[in-house]
Amino acid sequence: MSGVVVKNMSLKLGKTLSITGVPNSDAAHFVINVGNSENDIALHINPRFDAHGDTRAVVCNSYQKGKWCEEHREGGFPFNQGEEFKIRITFTKEQFLVAFPDGSEIHFPNRLGEEKYNYFNFDGDVRIKDFGIN
Repeated sequence: MSGVVVKNMSLKLGKTLSITGVPNSDAAHFVINVGNSENDIALHINPRFDAHGDTRAVVCNSYQKGKWCEEHREGGFPFNQGEEFKIRITFTKEQFLVAFPDGSEIHFPNRLGEEKYNYFNFDGDVRIKDFGIN
């Protein structure tokens, strides 16, 4: 994976990951990954402005043992090219609760079942301005 990789922080049960970023003015898509490595991704968030056959869709998934799992899609598309966004991801034993800037939410299962993740990757047509866990 290219982009920005963070390996020296841990997202533990009950904690919230906050991400502020700005999609490029001509963004096609971007990616946020949370897991243990590039081959062990518990939460893959892929907002697609116009990519992979999708237009204005948020696709979530996980990646295990070299394979993508079943895609998860729900809700609208709370992103605009060139406009700042803030995402909050609250981690519980059962799921990731992803809160978007427009107040919408996605509930994505914790398919890997871990209690801590320490690999974060941001890639694609986006500039990450702030990233923190509390």
